[in-house]
Amino acid sequence: MGFENRSDFHVLVIGSGGAGIRAAVEAEKYGSVVLISKTITGKGGCTVMAEGGYNAVLSDNDAVSVHFEDTIKGGAYLNDEALAETLASEAPARIRDLFNWGAVFDLSPENTIAQRPFGGQRFPRTCYAGDHTGHEMVMTLLERLRGSNVEIRDETTALELLKDGDKVIGAVTVDRNGELGVITADAVILATGGAGQLYNVTTNSTAGTGDGYALGFRAGAKLIDMEQVQFHPTGAVYPADSRGRLITEAVRGEGGILKNALGERFMEKYDPARMELSTRDVVARAIATEILEGRGTPSGGVYLDVTHLSAEQIETRLPVMLHQFLQFGVDIRTQPMEVAPTAHHFMGGLEITKDAETTIPHLFAAGEVTGGVHGANRLGGNALADTQVFGRRAGISAGKCKSFVKEIDTSALDAVEAKISRLYDGDAAIPSVRRNLKSLMWNNVGIYRNELDLKVADREIGKMQKMPLKISSAHEIADAFITENMLTVASLVVSGALLRRESRGAHTRTDIKQKWTADNSPFGHTWFAGKKAGIDIVEANL
Repeated sequence: MGFENRSDFHVLVIGSGGAGIRAAVEAEKYGSVVLISKTITGKGGCTVMAEGGYNAVLSDNDAVSVHFEDTIKGGAYLNDEALAETLASEAPARIRDLFNWGAVFDLSPENTIAQRPFGGQRFPRTCYAGDHTGHEMVMTLLERLRGSNVEIRDETTALELLKDGDKVIGAVTVDRNGELGVITADAVILATGGAGQLYNVTTNSTAGTGDGYALGFRAGAKLIDMEQVQFHPTGAVYPADSRGRLITEAVRGEGGILKNALGERFMEKYDPARMELSTRDVVARAIATEILEGRGTPSGGVYLDVTHLSAEQIETRLPVMLHQFLQFGVDIRTQPMEVAPTAHHFMGGLEITKDAETTIPHLFAAGEVTGGVHGANRLGGNALADTQVFGRRAGISAGKCKSFVKEIDTSALDAVEAKISRLYDGDAAIPSVRRNLKSLMWNNVGIYRNELDLKVADREIGKMQKMPLKISSAHEIADAFITENMLTVASLVVSGALLRRESRGAHTRTDIKQKWTADNSPFGHTWFAGKKAGIDIVEANL
């Protein structure tokens, strides 16, 4: 072992999805930038997989103030209002950037960017490229990245952030061959995405392991609302090997109807005004309830039906969905899909300002790794806008950081080496630990939660954290650190769920009765900072 591989840059970006690439492109205007990705840049993460669209106010009938209000209401009033206002006000300019850079979005008959309706929004403001919007965005961003001087290091994992006093000054890394390295920088941007892989059933790629939450937490940054995990209402359940794969909200935006096994259009019971275009938390709970009460399909889902739409509409507006299900032997033009909720998006994360500053100097963050933008429930279409609005802001803020002489604390490097040495002497198999964790989180920390299940999860996670993980070669170093990150993040999710003694947004406690609604809740953010944790009290007369 050793840290002979050392390099210094003005800005280090960790993560290669929509937020990370945009941040790197912006930061490069101010100095040297390196972007590291534990996968292949542009292929890992969730942005490239995102299907539905990008929310932006482009119509004279709509207004930024309405987008802001929809976001706050959809987020169960737990959003940081400054962040939500920034998202709504800057999203139009950021999608125009993409358009001007060559992104091919669907157009209206008037040759403007077409917009479809999405859940929880009063106007059709979701811009799209068929049902492969994220892919189109990432391909456009990659062209911009390749035309820059940003150094890209693929299959390189950040193991630990480095600090000089209270400032973050870089990271310890390991590449695919197990070679350790040190990257120092005047500023570091975390754009590592979410942690859907904590759950058995998820839309996330294998990269969604929550590394940024854990890295930031260990560096002392403040995290908020980690209990707020969004379960997308419609993940595939049939055939079995497709389980969890995202069925885009665009299906419902185009007019898809949800029915239970009895043929009932059940959303009439849960939100008769908005029906299938209610917010994701409401639709996910409705589907889960129908299944739990025995009105689900034999495969454990409900039906999502578009057979009443024209074949042309399905073929042109939902081509990826059509192709995907045809591969499964299901023709959605003539047969309904079977769907059920699947772990999808983390609304909580690193606390940031509107300039993407975390609570630690010289550490910035953007995208799903942050908390506050989406509150307790994200509106579909707001995540892709989030990557561009705050990816750009993070890049600019980090780029403007002044250069300084960085002193590496060698004890931090020694600690990483000692940790790796212990891994060779461990006895807990990494795949087994991950399987057990994912099953535990799915069963005990899902859509419906209660104190007993949460305390069981807390206890079992604590046991797993004490298990000495086993590696047999340097190639497995990254997997071991990532597994520990997953356990750390799972512990934060459970702790937040125990702290939040109310049902709010995506977090539903079945064991608590409350007199308040989201707009007058006495609670604010749950938070974690170092060894301290708590929940903000909005009103003292609880």
